[in-house]
Amino acid sequence: MPIIQVEMLKGRTIEQKREMVREVTEAVAKTAKCPKESVRIIIREMEFENFSEGGVLRIDK
Repeated sequence: MPIIQVEMLKGRTIEQKREMVREVTEAVAKTAKCPKESVRIIIREMEFENFSEGGVLRIDK
């Protein structure tokens, strides 16, 4: 059973998340040669204040 973890900044709509999990599930099921029903996806969303690029918090950009 493939388990995929996606970490991303907050801000996507529920419809964007639905589309993402559909497409990721299809790709994983195809490449891992497993049924779609066995693919698990965990979405972890983080606040902009908890993410930095190049030593600068994202909220400060």
